[in-house]
Amino acid sequence: MSRTYDIAGLRALVGPVKWEDNPILVRQKSRDFYWYSPVLKRELEAVTADVVVTPTSEAEVRAVLAAAYQLEIPVTPRGAGTGNYGQAMPLTGGVLINLAEMNKVKSIERGRVVCEPGALIIDVDKAAEASGQELRMHPSTRGTASVAGFVAGGSGGVGSINWGGLRDFGNVLRLRIMTMEAAPRALELTGEDLHKAVHAYGTNGIITEVEMPLTAHYDWADVIVGFDSFDAAAAYALALGEQDGILKKLVTVVAGPTPHDCFLRHRALIPPGASVVILMIAPHSLDAFEAFTRPYRDARILLDSSHAAPEMLAGLPPNYELTWNHTTLRALRVDPRVTYLQVRYPTDGGLKLIKRIHDHHGPEVRGHLELIRFNGRIAFAGLPLVVFTTEARLQEIIAEHEAMGAMIFNPHRYTLEEGGMKQTDAIQLAFKRETDPRGLLNPGKMIAWENPEFDFATGKNFLFPGLEARARAAQG
Repeated sequence: MSRTYDIAGLRALVGPVKWEDNPILVRQKSRDFYWYSPVLKRELEAVTADVVVTPTSEAEVRAVLAAAYQLEIPVTPRGAGTGNYGQAMPLTGGVLINLAEMNKVKSIERGRVVCEPGALIIDVDKAAEASGQELRMHPSTRGTASVAGFVAGGSGGVGSINWGGLRDFGNVLRLRIMTMEAAPRALELTGEDLHKAVHAYGTNGIITEVEMPLTAHYDWADVIVGFDSFDAAAAYALALGEQDGILKKLVTVVAGPTPHDCFLRHRALIPPGASVVILMIAPHSLDAFEAFTRPYRDARILLDSSHAAPEMLAGLPPNYELTWNHTTLRALRVDPRVTYLQVRYPTDGGLKLIKRIHDHHGPEVRGHLELIRFNGRIAFAGLPLVVFTTEARLQEIIAEHEAMGAMIFNPHRYTLEEGGMKQTDAIQLAFKRETDPRGLLNPGKMIAWENPEFDFATGKNFLFPGLEARARAAQG
């Protein structure tokens, strides 16, 4: 049965921390973009916290965690709620600790920024711009995502063409986290210790401060190049990605007819059926970019913001809001049947495999590629759009990708392992044992803690018992 928590006792213990227990507002804060997945939409629809607390300082975070530990109430951290896999959704209810008001940018130096967990990425970038700097990478939700949410729930994004992923050494400099114990401790993580908490969904500590690297800021030019075929667009994108002297922050490929059909404010610029390469190019690299592109007879520059009229650009979203999971969002708004996958293609032979998969599935799976730097080499990641029919067919499509040699990071699962490498992360598990001995932080998201004997080889998804009990209670 679903457990009832002593919320009144919690309130008495934590004192004057901002508090919200209106069920409608609590339910709103208990959600992210889980509905991108029809599977998660069904599984997580009933999920809600019992209360939302909004600390404004590390001392208030410590007070909430100490009280919740004493009363054995689970705590789930939330940044801006822009994740896609239920990372910040409280599967067993309890406390949702909303970090949005811990949003100060504390210091900016050459090559680094220190900020509170709820600082929005766009605000950090704006603050850094005064010193000619910017963050190395950001999600497509730059305008709404928080820094700690990105670190705890993301893996890479705009800028990964140069810098790789968030878990690569150097892409997070330091994290300060609070443990879930009788007397919560503040721990400083640097170097290899960062792997304990980066992309851990807050299952083994609450982030209270983040130090991130900065790089040189540019007024990036938004460029879109059109092609008649997806194959030609992908080949061009790879060749451009491998041009080390052309400075770019984004290289994305989207197969037709999605760009014309779904990028509604760009529709007049994109011919029906065209595949596109979406780019962010540094201004000083534009001449070199044009020289590189000129020999591609089938390439047509559809947009170059450095030459476009201001009144035209005023009506267009930035290019990064056409890429990564914003591509999925724009397609969903046009066709509610659409969902997506997350794919990693091999570095060697990637183009051939992408063509094979794309040709095999036809319009049921629509190509969407993001170029990233992986172990020093340019490679393809994919967020292909899938026309959803049934969960069984979705699983077949995943199995077909894997049988052909592509690696799937399943966005239709809410656990760390099933959405990742389908194996226990021993480092994160050991750290959870140290920092969360009662398993009260974001329960249900780490299979290795909940069910150490779970067999990933069966292909069956992990169903957290607490979630099932919660769902039954919500249904009456």
